[in-house]
Amino acid sequence: MAGLRVGVLGGTFDPVHRGHLALARAARDELTLDEVLFVPAGRPWRKAGRIVAPAQDRLAMLRLALAGEAAFRLETMELDRTGPAYTADTLEALRAARPDDELFCILGEDALADLPNWVRPERILELATLAVARREGVPKAAGERLPGLSERVVWLKMPLVPVSATEIRERVRRGLPVDELVPAAVAAYIREHDLYRM
Repeated sequence: MAGLRVGVLGGTFDPVHRGHLALARAARDELTLDEVLFVPAGRPWRKAGRIVAPAQDRLAMLRLALAGEAAFRLETMELDRTGPAYTADTLEALRAARPDDELFCILGEDALADLPNWVRPERILELATLAVARREGVPKAAGERLPGLSERVVWLKMPLVPVSATEIRERVRRGLPVDELVPAAVAAYIREHDLYRM
């Protein structure tokens, strides 16, 4: 039996925003994916030293953002894991659970540029095709320091979405609206739970 084409979109999602959703939709449509798994990080090792909203809040905002998106699924394996979660480990677990599926690791060009610094980047390339969206200000040759990388990258044609979680948190801290940057239910959750004020 043929497997599914599955996108894997990991991140801190602090908070999930319209850019994340646009990226997932572009990957789904351009690569004819059967589903896109959103994988929130439990302890994001690349963000050590930064205060991250509690996992239950990030998870709740993701549930709100993904409601009504038939092909989008929430995968909590990294939240359930003790210690830092690495993309290579997550992809290995998915491969073991879904041996017939074809995996696409969805990321922005900034993450691609940082890939050589990740844990076991060569293993990531063995397990998944990288579906990459252009990001403003990232050199075009970024990430070419890994052997065989160019053969494992598919460039998404989606337009640049100029939004970042850092910008959203800063706007909330300053008392500015974020309704254009996140789904309405996420904006309401941020207000109701008083997130990012400090």
